[in-house]
Amino acid sequence: MPHHPGQLPTLHHHFASALPEMSVSYTPRSAEGAELGVLNEKLAEDLGLDPDWLRTPDGLGFLTGTRLDPAAQPVAQGYSGHQFGGFSPRLGDGRAVLLGELHTPAGRTVDIHLKGSGPTPFSRGGDGYAALGPMLREHLVSEAMHALGVPTTRALAVIRTGEQIVRPNTTDPDKAGVFEHQQGAILVRVASSHLRVGSVQYARLLQTEQHTGPLARLLDVARERHYPHLPQGDYLGLYRAVCQGQAELVAQWMRLGFVHGVLNTDNTTLSGETIDYGPCAFLDRLDPDTWFSSVDTHGRYAYRNQPSIIMWNLARLAEAMLLLVDVEAIGAELEGFPAAYRRAWLAHMGRTLGLSAHLQADPATRDVATALIDELPGTLHAAGLDMHHFYRDLAYRDLAAGTAEAPTPQLRDWIARWGDFRPDRAAMAEVNPLIIPRNHVLNAALNTAEAGDMGPYLRLLDAVTHPFRDSADVRELDRPAPPDAAKTTTYCGT
Repeated sequence: MPHHPGQLPTLHHHFASALPEMSVSYTPRSAEGAELGVLNEKLAEDLGLDPDWLRTPDGLGFLTGTRLDPAAQPVAQGYSGHQFGGFSPRLGDGRAVLLGELHTPAGRTVDIHLKGSGPTPFSRGGDGYAALGPMLREHLVSEAMHALGVPTTRALAVIRTGEQIVRPNTTDPDKAGVFEHQQGAILVRVASSHLRVGSVQYARLLQTEQHTGPLARLLDVARERHYPHLPQGDYLGLYRAVCQGQAELVAQWMRLGFVHGVLNTDNTTLSGETIDYGPCAFLDRLDPDTWFSSVDTHGRYAYRNQPSIIMWNLARLAEAMLLLVDVEAIGAELEGFPAAYRRAWLAHMGRTLGLSAHLQADPATRDVATALIDELPGTLHAAGLDMHHFYRDLAYRDLAAGTAEAPTPQLRDWIARWGDFRPDRAAMAEVNPLIIPRNHVLNAALNTAEAGDMGPYLRLLDAVTHPFRDSADVRELDRPAPPDAAKTTTYCGT
């Protein structure tokens, strides 16, 4: 049922009740100077929340977790994680709180979650707060990903807390990494759940006997929440579904040139949604060895490595589930991941290049179309072109009739052979965005927002959440960085 403005929204506590040993009761601290920075009105309406009410003092109290239904049970969730390959047994929500689960008018159950709400028992020495720039960044990029059709957590609001915190600069190239006072903020995040591979790892550490303890209960919660079609106790089927969801997700990242930046097991969800946009960025030119994160010193999470890293994380999930599944059976499911990823990659690239019908044709035609798709990343890398503009030009311009524009003989040959297929350009126009969040454009908008002018940020937010709508704004905001520009360096913002 939709929320009535005279009442506080009902938040349930399924996770806290089912898994008390994996959560710690937590009351968000009061933020007397809090004010609404950005509100996602469309998402609010989809959740059954009245946007006008959310702008009231009671609504702001709900969004900050300080004015909740008395039955709500906010908790900080516990989880483990392999971070850059090293295992941390006890991570958890160090600066976040799960306010509870909301039942939407469409019949979905979603988490309402705060990021930057203050220290918790999992803070490990951190202050638990977040800065305005990184929270605005996650808001914009997650909503852009949603508009592009990528499974993702969502952003309901960004709240300015009115407090100052000390953080390294993350947006100004001249001050990058320099510690300074910044405005505090809270991100109100919405997700199908916050269950992660790291959640299963944590449950396994707490498990004492087979079929008792939190491991089976956690997997039952995940099945009920995300894969209710599976029989109760079908943990192998659950693992198979998670693998398939992650194969589909990373294939979409690769198609869009999205580099997550921090693919630890605690940032790999059981739902198949993208989570945690701290050090993420998009490629301009397709260089497979690109990464952006300041803390990824050896490029573990570089663009080309993302499928294999996801498989590595799924291997850690399999290990954590071994008490409840047969080792050979779950190993066979894991070994099927590369094939599942390849199917998803070919399907998405087939749509990108207007070749979907040819991938479903006779074997000879399918093989030629597949080879054409496989050749493109290396050919595009060698040509040094902006990948997004190239895909868009394929859809909207007759490049096949003017291959002389291509900068290399290999690309000219590729375009000519692609044109022989008579690709479906109408279908291409539906999946090739006219704009993505360009790193330098986003950083400039964040700088002005932090200085008090939200105009450029809101303009960019509107553009990237309507990525197939052409306008003069879009053409200006989607300009690539100059070829001689320094590579963007991203920061977690913690």
